[in-house]
This record gives sequence, structure tokens and C-alpha cells, in this order.
Amino acid sequence: MADLNIPNLNKKSDKYLFKNKLNQRRKSSKTLIKEIFLMLSVSILIVYLNSLIPKKSLLFGNFFVNLEKIFIILFDFFSYFFQIILVLIILMTFLFSIILFLGSIYRIFKLFKRKTKKFPYK
Repeated sequence: MADLNIPNLNKKSDKYLFKNKLNQRRKSSKTLIKEIFLMLSVSILIVYLNSLIPKKSLLFGNFFVNLEKIFIILFDFFSYFFQIILVLIILMTFLFSIILFLGSIYRIFKLFKRKTKKFPYK
């Protein structure tokens, strides 16, 4: 009985799961300066690459027109997809009904065949 471990239900749950796991060491000023220059150089590179893109005003002007065309194409796609799914469902149900019909004909045939049998031993 001494080996039985009963959980303590009165114990409050830990509020901060990673409270003592965080890195509490401060970065040195040298490391901070390196990170500052890295972030600055990357941001300047991105701005420069964006400035190289030709006809930005035309791209921004056609943005909403292109979005509208995308939505129209998506709507057409889903309507055609819905029609294809309906045709597949119709074909599957037709095949299922043919199988059921043939099964019922086969059972009727077996039922009449069983009644017409004559046993020679009476």
C-alpha cells in the first residue's frame, strides 16, 4: 500500500510553464550592433530589389481586376466540379440499382426453382 501514488488534487497548476527556462543573459553591445547592421542591410536590399520591378503602377492598377478574374475562374471551376461529382454520383447509383435489380431477379429465379423441385423419395 506504501507504493500507491495518489495525485495531489489541491496542488495549483503552474502559471508560467517556461518561467525559468528563458535565456536571461543579455546580449552584448557588439552582438546588438552586428544584428542592427544585418537588419539594415537586408532591408536596404529588399527596397532596392523592389525598386527594380518595372511598371509597378500598372501592377497595382490591375490588382483588383486580376482578383476579380481569379474569383470568376474559381467559381467556374467549382461549378464544373460540382457537375462532375453529380454525374459520378448518378453513374454510381445507376450501377448500384442494376446490381440490386439483378440480385432480386436471381432470388426470384431461385425461389421458383426451389418450389418446382420434386423429390423422388417420399
